[in-house]
Amino acid sequence: MMPVGPSSPLLSALVGDEEVGAYFSNESELRAMLAFEAALAQAQASAGLIEPATADAIVRACQDFRPDWPDLSAGFARDGVVVPALVRQLRRAVGEAHAPFVHLDATSQDVIDTGLMLRLRSVTTLLFDRLSTLLATLEALKAREGAVPLMAHTRMQQALAFTVADKLDTWIAPLVRHRAALLALRSELLVIQLGGPIGTRSEQGGVSEAVAIGLAERLDLRNVPPWHSQRERIGAYGGFLSLVSGSLGKIGQDIVLMAQNEVGAVLLPDGGGSSAMAHKSNPVTAEVLVAIARFNAGLLGTLHQALVHENERSGAAWTLEWMVLPQMTTATAAALHKAQTLAAGMHFKTQDHG
Repeated sequence: MMPVGPSSPLLSALVGDEEVGAYFSNESELRAMLAFEAALAQAQASAGLIEPATADAIVRACQDFRPDWPDLSAGFARDGVVVPALVRQLRRAVGEAHAPFVHLDATSQDVIDTGLMLRLRSVTTLLFDRLSTLLATLEALKAREGAVPLMAHTRMQQALAFTVADKLDTWIAPLVRHRAALLALRSELLVIQLGGPIGTRSEQGGVSEAVAIGLAERLDLRNVPPWHSQRERIGAYGGFLSLVSGSLGKIGQDIVLMAQNEVGAVLLPDGGGSSAMAHKSNPVTAEVLVAIARFNAGLLGTLHQALVHENERSGAAWTLEWMVLPQMTTATAAALHKAQTLAAGMHFKTQDHG
């Protein structure tokens, strides 16, 4: 539970995204963890591990829960994970008779990883929608201005004349592939984590699979074997984010070059001013796409360090994921929003390439 995204409110205005950032807030993470605890109790009751009345009490406690945030923060700092403090608070809230059955046979990793997937479900839907909107806007731009002549450049030198449609096709094609890849990624990504202390589900005996199936059904996630130390899902999601922001960075870089005074191939919807040169109109939004692409490319290497997840659980690698993944996700969402702004407002200029 930590702030994500740019540390400066001013910087957030440039490269932040409040809509996606909200899914990584303390409140959103807490709601997801409580949803896990409630669904786990219901699944265990259905499997005969706990009484239905106990499950009902746990569900009510989760619905009515009012956290002691300072205690959660202190527990996080002490334990390296927020769940022990959360479980203690939840057990107090549920009452002495039912307290021993809260979080029964689960572990912190089950709560946090599954809670992350619940939040990423909403995030991936939002990213898919933004990709679709951007593609529709670029296709509309191509239909409107695709016949405009444009000079192609190879290795930063004038090459041969082609058209705006040819240029836009190089932007559109990767985004189409990314959107298709996201659909496939969602199926693999949106799964439960339920392994117990060492990732074997052995604590729940012969009903472990029934509990897992019930948990997955209640959370609308897919049931898979425990993956406590197998972090390729997270790594693949980070790879997707970097690829999307990289493709958007390529668009931004092209626009920056085409917007140069000496080239003048494109008119942008707005420009940034200079404190010293009033005549300038800087391609700020396009520049941000380039910056985010490079930012995510760097963070991807850091995120993939978390694949080195020693033994059955790694505190270090896990913490690294918490630090990096929200920043990459929020930055990618911001890039999609800014690319949409550019695509919706830009126009190509007819030029003589004779």
